[in-house]
Amino acid sequence: MPASPDHLSVTLNALADPTRRAILARLSLGETTVNDLAEPFDMSLPAVSKHLKVLEKAGLISRGREKQWRPCRLEPEPLKEVDMWLAKYRAMWEARLDRLEAYLTQLQAAADTPALPVVKDKPDDTPKDDRT
Repeated sequence: MPASPDHLSVTLNALADPTRRAILARLSLGETTVNDLAEPFDMSLPAVSKHLKVLEKAGLISRGREKQWRPCRLEPEPLKEVDMWLAKYRAMWEARLDRLEAYLTQLQAAADTPALPVVKDKPDDTPKDDRT
């Protein structure tokens, strides 16, 4: 029997689909109905409902019930978990980019520094050998 996926995997799976990310973007503006969420998409209402079920299973949205109105709302906690997971990688890349920037600054400073002029020695007073 396969192990159930961890919560982060479920969240990332839900975020993998562009339609679901668009739904979350819309819900970040405030709660709304399924019909309003479905409006911009060229798909059936049942297809949108399937996307909503994936988002709900991941804990990214919740659905309420107020009389005839069934609002959907964004639930930010799973996104915070993803952000915390990504923060480790963000810190690594920022450190690497800082080192690259320092190296490039060093290279630029070396390129901007004029080369020291070549100083020729005084003519040599020793006689040259004419046997060439």
